[in-house]
Amino acid sequence: MRIMGILNVTPDSFSDGGSYESVEQAVNCALRMVDEGASVIDVGGESTRPGYTAVSMIEEMNRVVPVIREIRKKSDVTISIDTYKYEVAKAAIEAGADMLNSIWGFVKDERLAELAAKTGVQVVLMHNREEPADIDVGRHNSLDKLEITPNESAYMELVKTEIARSLDIAKKYGIKQNRIWIDPGVGFGKTYEQNLTVIRHVDQLVEMGYPVLMAASRKSVIGTALDLPVDQREEGTMAISVYATMKGCAMVRVHDVKKNARAIGMIESIL
Repeated sequence: MRIMGILNVTPDSFSDGGSYESVEQAVNCALRMVDEGASVIDVGGESTRPGYTAVSMIEEMNRVVPVIREIRKKSDVTISIDTYKYEVAKAAIEAGADMLNSIWGFVKDERLAELAAKTGVQVVLMHNREEPADIDVGRHNSLDKLEITPNESAYMELVKTEIARSLDIAKKYGIKQNRIWIDPGVGFGKTYEQNLTVIRHVDQLVEMGYPVLMAASRKSVIGTALDLPVDQREEGTMAISVYATMKGCAMVRVHDVKKNARAIGMIESIL
C-alpha cells in the first residue's frame, strides 16, 4: 500500500488551511511526510470541501507552483497536483509534478487528458457528480450483513459507469493503462449512506483492473459516523485506511502519514 500525503497550501482548507502558508513551511511539511512514509505528495491550491471559496487560476498557480518547484529540488518523491484546471495542471507539471489528481476526472475538460497524454504523467480519475444519485442504498443494521444489497449493487454499477466515462476519454487520447488510477470519490456528490457504500464495496472498483486510491481522510462521512469535529477524525481515517488495504486498494490519501503508515504496516503484517 502506497501513501499519498496531503499538502494543502490554501488559507481556507477544511482541516489544515493556513498552517503552511510559506513555501519553506510547505516544503518542510512535504519532506517530513516523505520521511514518515509518503511516496506521493499531493499539492493543492484550492480547497474543494463543501462550501469552498473558489480562487482564480492565477492565484491557484501562485500557491502551488513555487512549492512544487522547491519540493522537486529537494526530493525525487512523486508530486501530485490536485486541480481540475488545465492551466494550473500545465504549470504544475512544468514545475515538476508527476501526477494529475482531478476531482472531475476528464469529464469536465478533455484538455487535461490531452495534457496527460503529452507529458506522460500519472492520472487519478475520481468519481464525482453534481448531485447525489437518486438511489437509496439504505443502512446496514449489523456487522454480519456485509454482502451487497440490490440497491448497493445498482449504486456501485452507476459509479463504475460514470468512472468509465473518464477512462474512455483517457483511452481516446492514448493514455497508457499503467498510468491511470481511479478514486471512488468519497465526499463528492454522495449522501452519507452512499459514501459508506463506496467504501464498503470498494473492492468492486479494484476489480475494474486499475489501482484504486482511497481518499477519505478526515472527511464528513467520518464526522457523521462518529459525531466528531474535523480535528478529531484521525482514528476514523486510520480505520478506513486499514479497510482499504484489506479490500485491495493500492494507495490512501491522508493528512497524518505517520499514524496511517503504522496502521497499514500492521494490517499488512497480519495479512
